[in-house]
Amino acid sequence: MNICIDQGNSRTKVALFDAEGKVVKSFVYKSFSSADAERLFRLYPISDSIISSVVNLESSMVNTLNRLSRRFVLFDHETPVPIQNDYDSPATLGHDRLAAAVGANYLLPDENLLIIDAGSAITYDFLTADGHFVGGNIAPGIKMRLSVLRQMTKKLPQVETEENELIPLFGKNTRDAIAAGVIRGIVFEVKGYMRTVSEKVPHFETILTGGNAPYIINNVQTPVRMERNLVLIGLNRILEYNKK
Repeated sequence: MNICIDQGNSRTKVALFDAEGKVVKSFVYKSFSSADAERLFRLYPISDSIISSVVNLESSMVNTLNRLSRRFVLFDHETPVPIQNDYDSPATLGHDRLAAAVGANYLLPDENLLIIDAGSAITYDFLTADGHFVGGNIAPGIKMRLSVLRQMTKKLPQVETEENELIPLFGKNTRDAIAAGVIRGIVFEVKGYMRTVSEKVPHFETILTGGNAPYIINNVQTPVRMERNLVLIGLNRILEYNKK
């Protein structure tokens, strides 16, 4: 059994995969420690591990996983991956973005792919059907946009939105105007990327992931595949690739 760990800006997602590459268990931690890793190794028959982090990784975590695992991969820009990375500065490419691209390629092989990860930031990345990671863009996420509106103005309130909230086209009060402006702005952004890519690429698929993906999928009203565990699926694929 493999354990895959995706340490993000605001939380850590963990998944256990069986030999067929299926998710057996998944967990979300606000803070994932070496003690948490040791507990999972005691509870489940884990043999191999991989960790990806967009923040500074504690040496104790690396040492623990290395000690407990038969095969351990600390994922970085030098780790072999089953796609071609054409990014001009591979060392600066977010590990989560590359792992998501690997996961998307695994789920939808031989397809041109627009990969959207809606987390603290929203990333838009493109992978060709022959497995070339072309590059992508980074934009502020939902909470970031809501917070900036509050911080940069004197009278606008801080607004929180609900995942399944019906967003009006035009708000009739300040709270709804802010929520609709942010959520619909992102939806229009997504549609704009899809429309522009369709003008340049005859056929492609759009795959959506990230903690805020439901906000988009509930409002975009166009064919988009959502996969919450895309980065973890990519990490598992990378781990298996490095075993060989």
